[in-house]
Amino acid sequence: MTNTTTNNPAINYPALVEKIKCWGKELGFSQLGITDIDLSKHEQALEQWLANNYHGNMDYMARHGLMRARPAELELGTIRAISVRLDYLPTEAKCAQILKSKDHAYISRYALGRDYHKLMRKRLQQLGKKITAYFEDLQGEDFNFRPFVDSAPILERPLAEKAGLGWVGKHSLLLNKEAGSWFFLGELLVDIPLPVSVVDIKNNNTTGNDCGSCVACIKICPTKAIVEPYVVDARRCISYFTIESPDPIPLELRPLMGNRIYGCDDCQLICPWNKYAKLSLENDFQARHHLDEITLLELFSWSEDYFLETLQGSPIRRIGFQSWQRNIAVALGNASFDTNIVAALEHKLTTSSAMVAEHIQWALSQQNQQKLNDHNNANTRLNARLIRSIERGLPRDA
Repeated sequence: MTNTTTNNPAINYPALVEKIKCWGKELGFSQLGITDIDLSKHEQALEQWLANNYHGNMDYMARHGLMRARPAELELGTIRAISVRLDYLPTEAKCAQILKSKDHAYISRYALGRDYHKLMRKRLQQLGKKITAYFEDLQGEDFNFRPFVDSAPILERPLAEKAGLGWVGKHSLLLNKEAGSWFFLGELLVDIPLPVSVVDIKNNNTTGNDCGSCVACIKICPTKAIVEPYVVDARRCISYFTIESPDPIPLELRPLMGNRIYGCDDCQLICPWNKYAKLSLENDFQARHHLDEITLLELFSWSEDYFLETLQGSPIRRIGFQSWQRNIAVALGNASFDTNIVAALEHKLTTSSAMVAEHIQWALSQQNQQKLNDHNNANTRLNARLIRSIERGLPRDA
């Protein structure tokens, strides 16, 4: 990317910004903001997070190091970032309903529909092409851009915060006063000096850190992965070890998973700002294949071929069949005792990989314990508290 348009008097940049906002709405983005790319104040925290090994086995995080806070090193010539938000909460989230049903699978609500990466990247690409056409009309002025959606070493949440899309909450996710946190983020890195979004924290309804003294997300996390405000130890996060990690799930964390087989939404579900969350207008983000209300046993019965075919176009597919089976086995171990569950686990035991088989053996042991006594442990009580909070605070999404 080479910057050739800086300070060109023939270009009305404020007018262009208004056009970009209109194009963003036409493309279906829920919100759009523009920021410079100075993230230097986040470098020390990033270095400390990596030094603590909180990234686990996500080696790419350490490999790129401080580049994540330096977009101009990622894409030479970059001087601005167009940050966009796209709401994804399905119309019938059924969060409390499924967390209550131990024999059903809880899948993070962002993953119930089609993979967001391709959808958002395509739209960001279209936005870039619209800006390109604008410059071509100005006697062929050059414009360069590059879209990113969770696909590059870049600190997207601090960028979105600077662009006025919200603030980074204590759970490390972006929060917006008018939209909660159920949304995806994407960026278009550009080489033109667009005026940045003016953020009036005093009067603006979407920015300014309004977590206050609230620590609900920290307290509700079943694995205590939020080790301090704004800092998550991925190695303890259910989303990390059910999605990112191909390794065996740590023994001490398995009972804390409950029926969460792909990701976890607890820190979002307890957040009071999500009472303002917007429902997604995208059909692609609505639940497919009844993944919002499907039993663990049905999912466990899938063959690898059926898994790959059914989840074509789903973000779930990328974790692979072995991790999928591993996660479901643990959830079955956490379910109430059921002879059908025991039979299904025993049936899969002889045909599974060594890694999955070890999780099945653990699940069988757990089922035996469930048969002997009905646990009323601290994690069960924490889950019950979360469910009550959802039903009271987020009745639409319960």
